[in-house]
Amino acid sequence: MNCPCHILEDRTVTMRTPFIAGNWKMFMTRSEATDLVEGLLTALANVRDVEVAVCPPFSALDCVSRLLAGHKIALGAQNCYWEDKGAFTGEVSPAMLKEIGCEYCIVGHSERRQLFGETNETVRKRILALYKHDILPIVCIGETLTEREKGKTEKVVLTQMRECLQNLPPDRMAVTTIAYEPVWAIGTGKTATPEQAQEVHKLIRAELVKIFGRDIAGKVRIQYGGSVKPDNVKTLMAQDDIDGALVGGASLKVDSFSAIVKFGE
Repeated sequence: MNCPCHILEDRTVTMRTPFIAGNWKMFMTRSEATDLVEGLLTALANVRDVEVAVCPPFSALDCVSRLLAGHKIALGAQNCYWEDKGAFTGEVSPAMLKEIGCEYCIVGHSERRQLFGETNETVRKRILALYKHDILPIVCIGETLTEREKGKTEKVVLTQMRECLQNLPPDRMAVTTIAYEPVWAIGTGKTATPEQAQEVHKLIRAELVKIFGRDIAGKVRIQYGGSVKPDNVKTLMAQDDIDGALVGGASLKVDSFSAIVKFGE
């Protein structure tokens, strides 16, 4: 597999620039997506020192891509399949996402794992397929409420990490984002306290050091996801190992998402 050198040149971060991405899930028609993006482009026109991406549903990717052309907001997808083409009814390939203009793609979201049977191995296949087409993965990991209450957070999170990231090239890992999303905090209104989130983010960072070395681990951005809102983002982002947010419901409105992106102002 050839190295996507321009991605490494353009995207490798030394100071872990904060990265805020909006996961729109199965919301937003094309017309609704158009209105939202036009509002975001105005609201975020002067934002600096924060990288921003939006991840619309597949049906809206093309129209959003056209709107974002020439602007700093990046386009991401919510999932992909690992083959370039074939008899895979209902699937979308990284090659198709690349042609539309996607720079990022979410993989391994808990809803995909729980509702559609995705596994750590299929997440890993998706990561490798995205690398092949110069699309940067946002790799989701996280524990359920039952697993947390049984004291299994560390085991679950580290197992997901090790199996999803197994044998990935270190230079590619440097430009890959990990999103820690405690499943019990997604869409529930519950949010891990900044201290709880930092504890797991620190664990993730330490594991990255073991797998890829300190230099690579220091470059990987680790987002927090789980009911991120304007009123809690600042305290979350103040933690040493939280480098951004993967935002769900609050990314569907201009005011709330732009307020999250502007957390440092």
